[in-house]
Amino acid sequence: MSGLFTGRYRALLLDLLRLPSVNPLEAGPDDPPSRLPRILERYASVAADAGFRTVRLAAPPAACLDRPGVPATVRAAARDPRFLAGQPSLLLRLGPERPRARTVMFNVHLDTVAGHTPPVFDGVRFTGRGAVDAKGPAVALLAGLEAAAAHPAVGREVTVLVQAVAGEEGGALGTYGTRPLLEAGHHGRLNVFCEPTGLRALPRATAAMTARITVDGQDAVDDRPDAGHNATVLLGFLAQHLAARLDRAVPGTRVCVGGLHTGRVHNRVHGTGTLLLNLSYRRTADGAELETAVTRQLADGLARFTERFGATREFARTARDAAHLTRLTWDKRGLPALDNRDPWAEALLTGAGARPAADDPGFTCDAVWAAGLDGAFTAVLGPGSLAANHAHAPGEFIDLADLEDFAGVVRRLVMSFAEENRSPLPQETRKRPGRNPDDGTPRPPSGG
Repeated sequence: MSGLFTGRYRALLLDLLRLPSVNPLEAGPDDPPSRLPRILERYASVAADAGFRTVRLAAPPAACLDRPGVPATVRAAARDPRFLAGQPSLLLRLGPERPRARTVMFNVHLDTVAGHTPPVFDGVRFTGRGAVDAKGPAVALLAGLEAAAAHPAVGREVTVLVQAVAGEEGGALGTYGTRPLLEAGHHGRLNVFCEPTGLRALPRATAAMTARITVDGQDAVDDRPDAGHNATVLLGFLAQHLAARLDRAVPGTRVCVGGLHTGRVHNRVHGTGTLLLNLSYRRTADGAELETAVTRQLADGLARFTERFGATREFARTARDAAHLTRLTWDKRGLPALDNRDPWAEALLTGAGARPAADDPGFTCDAVWAAGLDGAFTAVLGPGSLAANHAHAPGEFIDLADLEDFAGVVRRLVMSFAEENRSPLPQETRKRPGRNPDDGTPRPPSGG
Protein backbone atom coordinates (compact mmCIF):
# COMPACT_ATOMS: atom_id res chain seq x y z
CA MET A 1 0.00 0.00 0.00
CA SER A 2 1.43 3.38 -0.95
CA GLY A 3 0.68 6.86 0.25
CA LEU A 4 1.01 6.18 3.99
CA PHE A 5 3.69 8.84 4.49
CA THR A 6 1.29 11.72 3.97
CA GLY A 7 1.91 15.44 4.13
CA ARG A 8 1.23 15.41 7.86
CA TYR A 9 4.06 12.95 8.41
CA ARG A 10 6.38 14.78 6.05
CA ALA A 11 5.79 17.93 8.09
CA LEU A 12 6.41 16.02 11.32
CA LEU A 13 9.72 14.66 10.05
CA LEU A 14 10.89 18.10 8.98
CA ASP A 15 9.94 19.44 12.42
CA LEU A 16 11.90 16.68 14.16
CA LEU A 17 14.91 17.24 11.90
CA ARG A 18 14.86 20.99 12.60
CA LEU A 19 14.90 20.43 16.35
CA PRO A 20 18.39 19.33 17.45
CA SER A 21 18.65 16.26 19.67
CA VAL A 22 22.39 15.60 19.75
CA ASN A 23 23.21 13.25 22.60
CA PRO A 24 25.18 15.25 25.20
CA LEU A 25 27.90 12.58 25.11
CA GLU A 26 28.38 13.41 21.41
CA ALA A 27 27.91 17.17 21.43
CA GLY A 28 30.71 19.42 20.25
CA PRO A 29 31.19 23.14 20.75
CA ASP A 30 29.27 23.96 17.57
CA ASP A 31 26.25 21.77 18.32
CA PRO A 32 23.10 23.53 19.55
CA PRO A 33 21.52 22.38 22.83
CA SER A 34 19.32 19.32 22.58
CA ARG A 35 15.58 19.89 22.25
CA LEU A 36 14.73 16.26 22.85
CA PRO A 37 11.89 16.94 25.35
CA ARG A 38 10.17 19.14 22.74
CA ILE A 39 10.71 16.48 20.05
CA LEU A 40 9.06 13.81 22.18
CA GLU A 41 6.12 16.09 22.95
CA ARG A 42 5.63 16.73 19.24
CA TYR A 43 5.89 13.02 18.46
CA ALA A 44 3.39 12.15 21.20
CA SER A 45 0.95 14.76 19.89
CA VAL A 46 0.85 13.24 16.41
CA ALA A 47 0.67 9.74 17.89
CA ALA A 48 -2.38 10.81 19.88
CA ASP A 49 -4.15 11.58 16.60
CA ALA A 50 -3.51 7.95 15.63
CA GLY A 51 -5.09 6.73 18.87
CA PHE A 52 -2.01 6.29 21.06
CA ARG A 53 -2.05 7.27 24.71
CA THR A 54 1.07 8.58 26.45
CA VAL A 55 1.87 6.16 29.26
CA ARG A 56 5.12 7.83 30.27
CA LEU A 57 7.10 10.89 29.24
CA ALA A 58 9.80 11.45 31.81
CA ALA A 59 13.50 11.45 32.51
CA PRO A 60 14.94 8.11 33.59
CA PRO A 61 15.39 7.45 37.30
CA ALA A 62 18.92 8.06 38.55
CA ALA A 63 18.91 4.56 40.04
CA CYS A 64 19.04 3.05 36.54
CA LEU A 65 22.73 4.03 36.40
CA ASP A 66 23.54 1.95 39.49
CA ARG A 67 23.71 -1.18 37.38
CA PRO A 68 26.44 -3.30 35.80
CA GLY A 69 27.18 -2.39 32.20
CA VAL A 70 26.55 1.36 32.49
CA PRO A 71 29.39 3.11 30.64
CA ALA A 72 31.79 5.18 32.72
CA THR A 73 31.11 8.15 30.43
CA VAL A 74 27.40 8.03 31.29
CA ARG A 75 28.09 7.84 35.02
CA ALA A 76 30.41 10.82 34.78
CA ALA A 77 27.95 12.92 32.75
CA ALA A 78 25.09 12.10 35.13
CA ARG A 79 26.89 13.80 38.01
CA ASP A 80 25.25 16.88 36.55
CA PRO A 81 21.50 16.44 37.24
CA ARG A 82 20.71 18.31 34.03
CA PHE A 83 22.05 15.38 32.01
CA LEU A 84 19.27 12.90 32.80
CA ALA A 85 16.68 15.67 33.09
CA GLY A 86 17.31 16.56 29.44
CA GLN A 87 17.19 12.93 28.25
CA PRO A 88 13.60 11.73 28.74
CA SER A 89 11.99 8.77 27.00
CA LEU A 90 8.44 8.33 25.79
CA LEU A 91 6.19 5.28 26.09
CA LEU A 92 3.02 5.16 23.96
CA ARG A 93 0.29 2.54 23.96
CA LEU A 94 -2.59 1.74 21.62
CA GLY A 95 -5.13 -0.33 23.50
CA PRO A 96 -5.20 -1.36 27.17
CA GLU A 97 -2.38 -3.20 28.91
CA ARG A 98 -2.52 -6.84 27.81
CA PRO A 99 -0.47 -10.01 28.30
CA ARG A 100 2.75 -10.20 26.35
CA ALA A 101 1.28 -12.78 23.95
CA ARG A 102 -1.12 -10.11 22.65
CA THR A 103 1.34 -7.21 22.60
CA VAL A 104 3.72 -6.01 19.90
CA MET A 105 6.35 -3.40 20.75
CA PHE A 106 8.37 -1.01 18.60
CA ASN A 107 11.45 0.85 19.82
CA VAL A 108 13.07 3.85 18.13
CA HIS A 109 15.64 6.36 19.35
CA LEU A 110 15.36 10.09 18.72
CA ASP A 111 18.76 11.25 19.95
CA THR A 112 21.43 11.74 17.29
CA VAL A 113 25.16 12.02 16.86
CA ALA A 114 26.85 15.41 16.50
CA GLY A 115 26.68 17.56 13.38
CA HIS A 116 23.18 19.00 13.42
CA THR A 117 22.30 20.81 10.16
CA PRO A 118 19.10 22.43 8.86
CA PRO A 119 16.98 19.83 7.04
CA VAL A 120 16.15 19.80 3.35
CA PHE A 121 13.33 17.98 1.54
CA ASP A 122 13.36 18.18 -2.25
CA GLY A 123 10.21 16.15 -2.80
CA VAL A 124 12.16 12.89 -3.05
CA ARG A 125 14.78 12.90 -0.30
CA PHE A 126 15.06 14.17 3.28
CA THR A 127 18.53 15.33 4.28
CA GLY A 128 19.57 16.23 7.81
CA ARG A 129 20.96 14.81 11.01
CA GLY A 130 18.75 11.93 12.10
CA ALA A 131 17.11 11.46 8.69
CA VAL A 132 17.97 7.75 8.63
CA ASP A 133 19.21 7.27 12.21
CA ALA A 134 16.52 7.33 13.36
CA LYS A 135 14.00 10.20 13.09
CA GLY A 136 12.92 9.15 9.60
CA PRO A 137 12.18 5.56 10.72
CA ALA A 138 10.40 6.93 13.81
CA VAL A 139 7.95 8.95 11.72
CA ALA A 140 7.44 6.17 9.17
CA LEU A 141 6.67 3.88 12.11
CA LEU A 142 3.80 6.16 13.18
CA ALA A 143 2.49 6.32 9.63
CA GLY A 144 2.40 2.54 9.42
CA LEU A 145 0.82 2.15 12.84
CA GLU A 146 -1.94 4.64 12.07
CA ALA A 147 -2.81 2.65 8.95
CA ALA A 148 -2.69 -0.62 10.90
CA ALA A 149 -5.11 0.78 13.49
CA ALA A 150 -7.87 0.49 10.88
CA HIS A 151 -7.82 -3.27 11.50
CA PRO A 152 -10.65 -4.13 13.91
CA ALA A 153 -8.39 -6.13 16.24
CA VAL A 154 -5.55 -3.59 16.54
CA GLY A 155 -5.94 -1.80 19.85
CA ARG A 156 -9.04 -3.85 20.63
CA GLU A 157 -7.74 -7.40 20.85
CA VAL A 158 -4.01 -6.76 20.58
CA THR A 159 -2.00 -3.88 22.04
CA VAL A 160 0.77 -1.88 20.39
CA LEU A 161 3.56 -0.28 22.43
CA VAL A 162 6.01 2.33 21.14
CA GLN A 163 9.19 3.24 22.98
CA ALA A 164 10.68 6.51 21.68
CA VAL A 165 13.90 6.77 23.62
CA ALA A 166 16.97 8.81 24.38
CA GLY A 167 20.41 7.45 25.12
CA GLU A 168 21.15 5.26 22.11
CA GLU A 169 23.97 7.38 20.72
CA GLY A 170 27.18 8.59 22.35
CA GLY A 171 28.07 5.12 23.58
CA ALA A 172 25.20 5.22 26.08
CA LEU A 173 23.74 2.14 24.37
CA GLY A 174 20.30 2.33 25.90
CA THR A 175 21.41 2.09 29.50
CA TYR A 176 19.15 4.95 30.60
CA GLY A 177 16.57 4.83 27.79
CA THR A 178 15.63 1.40 26.50
CA ARG A 179 16.96 -0.77 29.33
CA PRO A 180 14.77 0.68 32.13
CA LEU A 181 11.65 0.41 29.95
CA LEU A 182 12.29 -3.23 29.10
CA GLU A 183 13.12 -4.10 32.69
CA ALA A 184 9.81 -2.53 33.72
CA GLY A 185 8.04 -5.04 31.45
CA HIS A 186 7.18 -2.73 28.56
CA HIS A 187 7.68 -5.21 25.73
CA GLY A 188 5.69 -7.77 23.78
CA ARG A 189 5.61 -11.18 22.17
CA LEU A 190 7.16 -9.48 19.15
CA ASN A 191 9.60 -6.57 19.53
CA VAL A 192 10.97 -4.51 16.65
CA PHE A 193 13.86 -2.07 17.02
CA CYS A 194 13.69 0.49 14.22
CA GLU A 195 17.20 0.95 12.84
CA PRO A 196 18.49 1.20 9.25
CA THR A 197 18.76 -2.38 7.97
CA GLY A 198 17.65 -2.05 4.35
CA LEU A 199 14.36 -3.67 5.48
CA ARG A 200 16.21 -6.83 6.52
CA ALA A 201 14.74 -8.31 9.70
CA LEU A 202 17.85 -9.01 11.76
CA PRO A 203 17.35 -11.41 14.68
CA ARG A 204 20.63 -10.32 16.19
CA ALA A 205 22.45 -7.26 17.48
CA THR A 206 26.06 -7.11 18.49
CA ALA A 207 27.13 -5.72 21.83
CA ALA A 208 30.17 -3.54 22.33
CA MET A 209 32.73 -2.82 24.99
CA THR A 210 35.18 0.06 25.14
CA ALA A 211 38.74 -0.36 26.36
CA ARG A 212 40.66 2.72 27.52
CA ILE A 213 44.44 2.42 27.61
CA THR A 214 46.03 5.28 29.54
CA VAL A 215 49.66 6.31 29.81
CA ASP A 216 50.48 8.54 32.78
CA GLY A 217 54.09 9.69 32.50
CA GLN A 218 56.14 12.87 32.60
CA ASP A 219 56.41 15.54 29.90
CA ALA A 220 59.74 16.81 28.58
CA VAL A 221 60.92 19.73 26.46
CA ASP A 222 61.90 19.12 22.87
CA ASP A 223 65.58 19.81 23.57
CA ARG A 224 65.70 16.87 26.01
CA PRO A 225 63.17 14.34 24.69
CA ASP A 226 64.94 11.53 26.50
CA ALA A 227 64.14 13.10 29.90
CA GLY A 228 60.40 12.41 29.65
CA HIS A 229 58.02 9.61 28.80
CA ASN A 230 56.83 9.67 25.20
CA ALA A 231 53.19 8.61 25.40
CA THR A 232 52.74 9.28 21.68
CA VAL A 233 55.33 6.71 20.65
CA LEU A 234 54.20 4.19 23.25
CA LEU A 235 50.48 4.43 22.44
CA GLY A 236 51.17 4.52 18.71
CA PHE A 237 53.13 1.28 19.04
CA LEU A 238 50.38 -0.32 21.14
CA ALA A 239 47.72 0.77 18.66
CA GLN A 240 49.47 -1.04 15.83
CA HIS A 241 50.29 -4.07 17.96
CA LEU A 242 46.71 -4.48 19.17
CA ALA A 243 45.29 -3.85 15.70
CA ALA A 244 47.36 -6.72 14.32
CA ARG A 245 46.95 -9.16 17.20
CA LEU A 246 43.24 -8.65 17.87
CA ASP A 247 42.20 -8.83 14.21
CA ARG A 248 40.08 -12.02 14.04
CA ALA A 249 41.53 -13.17 17.37
CA VAL A 250 38.00 -14.20 18.39
CA PRO A 251 35.75 -15.32 15.50
CA GLY A 252 32.68 -13.15 15.02
CA THR A 253 34.14 -10.10 16.78
CA ARG A 254 35.19 -6.75 15.34
CA VAL A 255 37.90 -4.40 16.60
CA CYS A 256 37.77 -0.66 16.03
CA VAL A 257 41.00 1.10 16.97
CA GLY A 258 39.52 4.47 17.83
CA GLY A 259 40.84 7.74 19.17
CA LEU A 260 44.47 8.22 20.19
CA HIS A 261 45.25 11.48 21.96
CA THR A 262 48.37 12.79 23.64
CA GLY A 263 48.73 16.46 22.78
CA ARG A 264 48.75 19.10 20.07
CA VAL A 265 52.05 20.88 20.72
CA HIS A 266 54.94 20.08 18.38
CA ASN A 267 57.82 21.14 20.61
CA ARG A 268 57.11 18.97 23.63
CA VAL A 269 57.22 15.32 24.57
CA HIS A 270 53.74 14.49 25.84
CA GLY A 271 53.94 12.12 28.77
CA THR A 272 50.24 11.37 29.11
CA GLY A 273 47.63 10.13 26.67
CA THR A 274 44.85 7.67 25.93
CA LEU A 275 44.02 5.07 23.31
CA LEU A 276 40.44 3.83 22.85
CA LEU A 277 39.33 0.51 21.41
CA ASN A 278 35.70 -0.29 20.59
CA LEU A 279 35.12 -4.03 20.47
CA SER A 280 31.90 -5.63 19.23
CA TYR A 281 30.78 -9.22 19.50
CA ARG A 282 27.84 -11.36 18.39
CA ARG A 283 27.73 -13.71 21.38
CA THR A 284 27.99 -12.68 25.01
CA ALA A 285 30.60 -15.40 25.62
CA ASP A 286 32.73 -14.01 22.79
CA GLY A 287 32.84 -10.66 24.59
CA ALA A 288 34.40 -12.27 27.65
CA GLU A 289 36.96 -14.05 25.45
CA LEU A 290 37.81 -10.83 23.63
CA GLU A 291 38.24 -9.00 26.94
CA THR A 292 40.80 -11.61 27.98
CA ALA A 293 42.58 -11.26 24.63
CA VAL A 294 42.89 -7.48 25.05
CA THR A 295 44.47 -7.87 28.47
CA ARG A 296 46.89 -10.52 27.23
CA GLN A 297 47.88 -8.71 24.06
CA LEU A 298 48.38 -5.40 25.88
CA ALA A 299 50.88 -7.09 28.22
CA ASP A 300 52.63 -8.63 25.22
CA GLY A 301 52.71 -5.28 23.43
CA LEU A 302 54.30 -3.57 26.41
CA ALA A 303 56.97 -6.25 26.60
CA ARG A 304 57.72 -5.90 22.90
CA PHE A 305 57.89 -2.11 23.21
CA THR A 306 60.44 -2.40 26.01
CA GLU A 307 62.50 -4.81 23.91
CA ARG A 308 62.29 -2.69 20.78
CA PHE A 309 63.09 0.71 22.34
CA GLY A 310 65.14 -0.19 25.40
CA ALA A 311 68.48 0.55 23.70
CA THR A 312 67.43 3.78 21.98
CA ARG A 313 68.60 7.19 23.13
CA GLU A 314 65.35 9.14 23.05
CA PHE A 315 62.93 6.46 24.26
CA ALA A 316 64.90 4.35 26.74
CA ARG A 317 63.17 5.85 29.76
CA THR A 318 59.74 5.28 28.21
CA ALA A 319 60.69 1.68 27.43
CA ARG A 320 61.97 1.02 30.94
CA ASP A 321 58.84 2.42 32.63
CA ALA A 322 56.21 1.42 30.05
CA ALA A 323 54.52 -1.35 32.03
CA HIS A 324 54.27 0.83 35.16
CA LEU A 325 52.93 3.87 33.31
CA THR A 326 50.23 2.06 31.34
CA ARG A 327 46.87 0.92 32.66
CA LEU A 328 43.81 -0.66 31.10
CA THR A 329 40.31 0.35 32.18
CA TRP A 330 36.91 -0.26 30.63
CA ASP A 331 34.44 2.48 29.79
CA LYS A 332 31.86 -0.26 29.25
CA ARG A 333 31.86 -4.03 29.22
CA GLY A 334 29.72 -7.02 30.12
CA LEU A 335 26.78 -6.06 27.89
CA PRO A 336 24.62 -8.85 26.45
CA ALA A 337 24.41 -9.59 22.74
CA LEU A 338 21.13 -10.45 21.02
CA ASP A 339 20.82 -13.60 18.92
CA ASN A 340 17.36 -15.18 18.94
CA ARG A 341 15.24 -17.43 16.75
CA ASP A 342 11.49 -17.93 16.35
CA PRO A 343 10.14 -19.48 13.13
CA TRP A 344 6.64 -18.10 13.78
CA ALA A 345 7.80 -14.50 14.27
CA GLU A 346 10.29 -14.67 11.43
CA ALA A 347 7.59 -15.94 9.07
CA LEU A 348 5.33 -13.10 10.21
CA LEU A 349 8.05 -10.56 9.37
CA THR A 350 8.75 -12.11 5.99
CA GLY A 351 5.05 -12.18 5.17
CA ALA A 352 4.86 -8.47 5.96
CA GLY A 353 7.55 -7.69 3.40
CA ALA A 354 10.69 -7.67 5.54
CA ARG A 355 13.73 -9.18 3.85
CA PRO A 356 15.47 -12.22 5.36
CA ALA A 357 18.56 -11.53 7.45
CA ALA A 358 20.72 -14.02 5.53
CA ASP A 359 24.30 -13.74 6.83
CA ASP A 360 24.07 -10.10 7.89
CA PRO A 361 25.98 -9.98 11.20
CA GLY A 362 23.97 -7.04 12.48
CA PHE A 363 25.35 -4.10 14.42
CA THR A 364 25.31 -2.64 17.90
CA CYS A 365 22.09 -0.99 19.08
CA ASP A 366 19.64 -0.90 21.99
CA ALA A 367 18.16 -4.27 20.97
CA VAL A 368 20.84 -6.00 23.05
CA TRP A 369 18.70 -5.33 26.14
CA ALA A 370 15.98 -7.59 24.71
CA ALA A 371 18.32 -10.58 24.89
CA GLY A 372 16.88 -13.33 27.04
CA LEU A 373 13.31 -12.05 27.27
CA ASP A 374 11.07 -15.03 27.99
CA GLY A 375 8.41 -15.85 25.41
CA ALA A 376 9.49 -13.04 23.12
CA PHE A 377 11.24 -12.52 19.80
CA THR A 378 13.15 -9.39 18.85
CA ALA A 379 14.20 -8.15 15.42
CA VAL A 380 16.07 -5.07 14.21
CA LEU A 381 14.33 -3.63 11.15
CA GLY A 382 14.15 -0.33 9.35
CA PRO A 383 14.61 1.61 6.12
CA GLY A 384 17.90 2.72 4.61
CA SER A 385 21.46 1.81 5.46
CA LEU A 386 23.87 3.13 8.07
CA ALA A 387 26.66 3.31 5.51
CA ALA A 388 24.88 4.10 2.25
CA ASN A 389 22.68 6.80 3.81
CA HIS A 390 25.61 8.49 5.57
CA ALA A 391 24.43 7.94 9.12
CA HIS A 392 26.91 9.56 11.56
CA ALA A 393 28.41 11.47 8.63
CA PRO A 394 27.80 14.68 6.67
CA GLY A 395 24.91 14.52 4.22
CA GLU A 396 22.78 12.00 6.12
CA PHE A 397 19.60 11.30 4.14
CA ILE A 398 16.60 9.05 3.64
CA ASP A 399 14.42 8.75 0.55
CA LEU A 400 10.67 9.19 0.77
CA ALA A 401 10.23 5.89 -1.09
CA ASP A 402 12.15 4.04 1.63
CA LEU A 403 9.98 5.59 4.33
CA GLU A 404 6.86 4.57 2.43
CA ASP A 405 8.15 1.01 2.13
CA PHE A 406 8.89 0.79 5.84
CA ALA A 407 5.49 2.20 6.78
CA GLY A 408 3.91 -0.47 4.60
CA VAL A 409 5.89 -3.24 6.29
CA VAL A 410 4.84 -1.94 9.72
CA ARG A 411 1.20 -1.82 8.66
CA ARG A 412 1.21 -5.38 7.32
CA LEU A 413 3.20 -6.71 10.28
CA VAL A 414 0.83 -5.31 12.91
CA MET A 415 -2.25 -6.42 11.01
CA SER A 416 -0.83 -9.93 10.62
CA PHE A 417 0.04 -10.01 14.32
CA ALA A 418 -3.53 -9.00 15.07
CA GLU A 419 -4.93 -11.71 12.83
CA GLU A 420 -2.77 -14.32 14.54
CA ASN A 421 -3.99 -13.20 17.96
CA ARG A 422 -7.70 -12.58 17.39
CA SER A 423 -10.15 -14.10 19.82
CA PRO A 424 -11.22 -17.61 18.79
CA LEU A 425 -14.21 -17.86 16.48
CA PRO A 426 -17.40 -19.49 17.77
CA GLN A 427 -17.18 -23.28 17.59
CA GLU A 428 -19.69 -23.62 14.74
CA THR A 429 -17.62 -21.34 12.44
CA ARG A 430 -14.24 -22.93 13.12
CA LYS A 431 -12.46 -25.30 10.84
CA ARG A 432 -10.51 -28.14 12.39
CA PRO A 433 -9.06 -27.13 15.79
CA GLY A 434 -5.44 -26.11 15.65
CA ARG A 435 -5.57 -25.68 11.88
CA ASN A 436 -5.15 -22.61 9.70
CA PRO A 437 -8.65 -21.65 8.49
CA ASP A 438 -7.24 -20.80 5.07
CA ASP A 439 -5.55 -24.05 4.13
CA GLY A 440 -5.88 -26.50 7.02
CA THR A 441 -2.18 -26.46 7.89
CA PRO A 442 -1.12 -26.32 11.56
CA ARG A 443 -1.35 -22.79 12.93
CA PRO A 444 1.88 -21.40 14.40
CA PRO A 445 1.86 -20.70 18.15
CA SER A 446 0.67 -17.20 18.96
CA GLY A 447 1.81 -16.71 22.50
CA GLY A 448 4.85 -16.91 24.69
